[in-house]
Amino acid sequence: MPLSHAERPLYEVKANLFKGLAHPFRIRLLELLTGQSEVSVAALQSETGLEASHLSQHLSVLRRHRLVTSERRASHVYYRLADPRVATLLTAARELLLGILAADGDLLDDARALPALPLAPVSAAPAAPAVDAAARA
Repeated sequence: MPLSHAERPLYEVKANLFKGLAHPFRIRLLELLTGQSEVSVAALQSETGLEASHLSQHLSVLRRHRLVTSERRASHVYYRLADPRVATLLTAARELLLGILAADGDLLDDARALPALPLAPVSAAPAAPAVDAAARA
């Protein structure tokens, strides 16, 4: 069944969310932010080994898709997850990955060796919005 005129924008928003996740370095950046109140750009660069310009581009994509927020303080910029549910999404993706790789022992061992994902800080949780048509998309 084709998407209705009213449904299409909702699915486009959802597709754009996944576009924001569609690069290994962006996923790693989100993982580094998980469980942290904030992380400086310098620390993200040190952890990823990305050139400053490439890191900036990836962070820009994550901001554009509302997965992270940033704050400038003096000459430093700090990033945090825009919503703690991003951490929940990353955990679900990791569990799905492990299930998919279960048939391939070598890749499964590699996946299990990935750094653990800490829980997002509970105090950072925004009030949960009411479920509406956009959530069902």
